[in-house]
Amino acid sequence: MESHSIRLATKEDAPAILSLIQELADFEKEPQEVTITVETLIEDGWTKNRFICWVAEVDSKVVGIALCYFSYSTWKGTCLYLEDLYVQPQHRSKRIGMSLMTTCIKYAKENNLARVSWQALDWNKPAIDFYEKIGASMLNEWLNFRIFNAQFGTYLDKYDVAK
Repeated sequence: MESHSIRLATKEDAPAILSLIQELADFEKEPQEVTITVETLIEDGWTKNRFICWVAEVDSKVVGIALCYFSYSTWKGTCLYLEDLYVQPQHRSKRIGMSLMTTCIKYAKENNLARVSWQALDWNKPAIDFYEKIGASMLNEWLNFRIFNAQFGTYLDKYDVAK
């Protein structure tokens, strides 16, 4: 098994992180949805501290990421949300994903966070199998909703009672 290491990402990793985000979007059949730039990643992650990211390295090359941010449960308190867990295909089945996940769980435990949450696409059976293997609970009764940036204006025109 090839040796890997996990470390907290630095802003110098932003290009590699963005590349892996694009690979993940390609895998999820949404390649056009990645509009973020390296500059925005740097600003959000290392200037505004809006997320935490760990990288997995093999031979000094970034091959995986776990990108998280804080969320809040009114029932439980501060939580960690795992936005992206991704390992390049050629480096899978080598415990790199497990190492990244373990790093997130350790961080949550050390910081007394209430939980770590994430999503998986219903067709991504390898991911679902991995999450079930590690003992994660699948919350089938919860549905996700979003209003995208392009819809903000329409929403506000229709529902903003302050105007």
